[in-house]
Amino acid sequence: MYGIINKSIGELVAKNFGEDKWDAVLKKSGMEDDYFISNEAYDDAITYKLAGSVAEVMNITLEQVLFAFGEWWILETTRTKYGGLLQSGGSNLKEFLMNLPLFHNHIMLLYPKLTPPEFRVSDINDNSICIHYYSKRVGLKEFVRGLLSGLGKLFNTETVIEHMDSKDNGNDHEIFKVSW
Repeated sequence: MYGIINKSIGELVAKNFGEDKWDAVLKKSGMEDDYFISNEAYDDAITYKLAGSVAEVMNITLEQVLFAFGEWWILETTRTKYGGLLQSGGSNLKEFLMNLPLFHNHIMLLYPKLTPPEFRVSDINDNSICIHYYSKRVGLKEFVRGLLSGLGKLFNTETVIEHMDSKDNGNDHEIFKVSW
């Protein structure tokens, strides 16, 4: 994953819980320092280790960390650093979700070494849509749920996110139904 992900995890912890908690996370993870170059690719194991250390230091589940980070990624990191890309995705939640499959094509122009997930949409209705999430990375379904929740908040739209099917059940991807 790119350094911007690891930097953003640090920003989430430091802003919400203090620099001392972030220092404790770094120590727990065995990281020497938290200097990550945003557009540099890092081993995924570093990001997973940081997230696991946040869970241990904050005494919460990894799923809670991933969900919170998903929301943070949309509401703080993406909105401040990539606001133009967000705006180009649509003027409301439904439009944005329908355009989600194209979103990483734009991101790949900024991060050429990116191994992006793939999103597909189905069952598009007036007040719901199904999001299909395909990724080589494992264990990120709560992060995706957090992303979807963050998008609802970004567009001031109250959402319900149901996890419809999973790799855990033998499916080859995760399926979420987003209703508003």
